[in-house]
Amino acid sequence: MPLGEVNTMPEESKKKKIFEFSQLRRVFSYAAPYKGRIYLSVFLAIVLAILSPLRPYLIQITINNHIRQGAGAGPSLQHQIAIDIIVLTIWQILLLLIETVARFYFSFITAWLGQTVVRDLRVDVYKKVIGLNLSQFDKTPIGTLTTRTINDIESINDIFSDGLIPIIADLLSIFSVLGFMFAVDWRLTLVCLAPFPFLILATYLFKESVNKSFIRVRNAVAALNAFVQEHITGMQIVQAFAAEQREEKKFNKINREHRNANINAIFAYSIFFPVVEIILAVSTGLLVWWGATQVLHLPEIEAKELSGKIIAFFLYLNLLFRPLRVIADKFNVLQMGMVASERVFRVLDNDDFIKTQGDYAPARIKGKVQFDKVNFAYVDDRWVLKNISFTMQPGQTIAIVGHTGSGKTSIISLMNRLYHIQEGEIRIDDVRIEDYKLDALRSSIGVVLQDVFLFSGSVVDNITLRNPDIPMEKVVEAAKLIGMHDFIMRLPGGYHYNVMERGGSLSLGQRQLLSFIRALLYDPSILILDEATSSVDTESEQLIQEAIDKLIAGRSSIVIAHRLSTIRKADQIIVLDKGEIREIGTHDELLANGGFYAKLHEMQFSKHSPVSEKKAI
Repeated sequence: MPLGEVNTMPEESKKKKIFEFSQLRRVFSYAAPYKGRIYLSVFLAIVLAILSPLRPYLIQITINNHIRQGAGAGPSLQHQIAIDIIVLTIWQILLLLIETVARFYFSFITAWLGQTVVRDLRVDVYKKVIGLNLSQFDKTPIGTLTTRTINDIESINDIFSDGLIPIIADLLSIFSVLGFMFAVDWRLTLVCLAPFPFLILATYLFKESVNKSFIRVRNAVAALNAFVQEHITGMQIVQAFAAEQREEKKFNKINREHRNANINAIFAYSIFFPVVEIILAVSTGLLVWWGATQVLHLPEIEAKELSGKIIAFFLYLNLLFRPLRVIADKFNVLQMGMVASERVFRVLDNDDFIKTQGDYAPARIKGKVQFDKVNFAYVDDRWVLKNISFTMQPGQTIAIVGHTGSGKTSIISLMNRLYHIQEGEIRIDDVRIEDYKLDALRSSIGVVLQDVFLFSGSVVDNITLRNPDIPMEKVVEAAKLIGMHDFIMRLPGGYHYNVMERGGSLSLGQRQLLSFIRALLYDPSILILDEATSSVDTESEQLIQEAIDKLIAGRSSIVIAHRLSTIRKADQIIVLDKGEIREIGTHDELLANGGFYAKLHEMQFSKHSPVSEKKAI
């Protein structure tokens, strides 16, 4: 299943997968470094389970053994009873304080565990995401990956803070209270538990209803994130084609599904909690009824003791129903955490990443590039490149031209190992690119793209990519060499001017020039210009041409669909058509041959064409 595909498996299959112990163990493996905290939380859960029913029991003892004995007793006995009551009251206050402190630490530790696991897991997921092949980003909406990295991982936090450990604590508390109730009076306990089958049925129906709603909510959240991310990024296109109303209708449909899913969950809660209160009221009513009928038939001494039991059982019932109210909800939270973990682990288990990490890392690459019978397809056997073979010697400039979709950009993507080739070999300096250390390979190849992406931040941050090892002096020197220094200094704040997200405060040409500075600053051995001047206006053309001459001087360069003047200077021109090399040669040789390149040249620069010679091939 693709990384971002919504899970559409049947509910029954989902339930089978949700509680696979292997998956639960994998979630808790992230808590293994903090197992001391897990043991402490379990210990506190046991302590709380024991402490909870002690206070009602002490109240029962206080009423039966002291308050009733004080009625009609002499002054000395009343004084002793008062002291005993004060002592018991102090014990109850101490137990309450101990229980409060234990409950605080239990809640804090489980929440701390959840947030710590989320932090470690999010680091792993993000590390995995940035190591995936670009093919994953081609077929996965960015909003879906955002959901996996943020929302779904946050749901895993609930496994610890509101899921498994709290459920164990609530179950221990329930069994402890039931144990005390049966020990005090098993018949009275059975009477109070008579409505419990209805509670079990209501809890099951509630769990099933909310579980389905939560799954719908998670899918709707992923769809919302993907839609909003994509349309905010492409807002210029939406507005340019007056598509606001159509896109708003699509958004309203997705948002309506999100609302309906949440309303279904709210409806289930609105029914379940009143039902629990009714069952508690019925249990309390049965308790009072039983007590009233027993008083008429029991001997006087046992009848007096019954009042203490009744009050204690009233408190027991509240202690019993308190976790029962929320345990079904916590179980759903646990389920949603497991569903989210399955999605997150699907990202972590994705094997479409750079698998081979070589160890060859020369101090400097000379720049020889060889493609040897390379075949490549993005999907299955739909070949984008077929039997590509050429050699570029160090210091040479090669131009690659061809129609849109001919495979020009795919060639440079393969050189950077952004994708895996299916057949053939690519060698740099006679070494297979798979044998290079990835950082060493990519840092030796500089790429200037047509669509320059700038991050939110300052000019200098975008030039250095926040590399602290690059001093400001080198940035200024590179900007002066390109001829951009004066322009940058005219910006408010100069090199510290905030370019906004995606460089929205700069023109396309200005963004392109910043990318030239970035490429020059990193001083790559191999330079790739992919439609690098297509966004530059005529006024900046001379400046750009001078910058290009400085960039390609003394280094191996690959120029894709560049302006004619640069193509003419190339040592070789490779002509691509439908993923195959049609011709290789210099500009003059290819024109003299009268082949595919000559036809392209004639098509674009004939005397009948309105296109000037300054346009790109």
